[in-house]
Amino acid sequence: MSWTDERVELLKKMWSEGQSASQIAKELGGVTRNAVIGKVHRLGLSNRASGGGAAAEAKPAEAEKPAPRAEPAKPAPKPEPAKAAAPAAEPEKPAPVARKAIIPAGQPLPPQPSANEISPETLANVREIEKKAKRISLMELTERTCKWPIGDPATDDFWFCGLSVQAGKPYCEAHVSVAFQPMSSRRDRRR
Repeated sequence: MSWTDERVELLKKMWSEGQSASQIAKELGGVTRNAVIGKVHRLGLSNRASGGGAAAEAKPAEAEKPAPRAEPAKPAPKPEPAKAAAPAAEPEKPAPVARKAIIPAGQPLPPQPSANEISPETLANVREIEKKAKRISLMELTERTCKWPIGDPATDDFWFCGLSVQAGKPYCEAHVSVAFQPMSSRRDRRR
């Protein structure tokens, strides 16, 4: 469907009459409500002088009723004229943003405080288990082998744990204790 001059004129007429976008789309045929709304906005017709549809027809009937008498409004105080000699105030400068130092690629990141720190005992246990690990490659992983990655994947010294997994988990018992922690212990560490 294309917007011909006739269709645009019909759209403008119906929109000024207070018809809804759905009603206009139905009358035009071959367009959606959203297409009508988009065209209305592109034409700059979005501000109507009157309400829409049936609501617009009900308003004239309400206007026939006499309005209750109101007290006359007091005139607003006149604003003082601006002084020409006053210097213009300088715009406020935004507060300086604290910037973090940029760490060059390949450099280790500085230690960061973490809510997920692991107890030294658990970490020591994991290190002992990793000494007994099978050190398998990606291609050797199965559903029964621990998939905990160890080392830097960009180096030749990268491997997976490979020990037997805990039922329903992707890791061995030691790595499950690191990866899956009870909710209460996570909450306690945040405090």
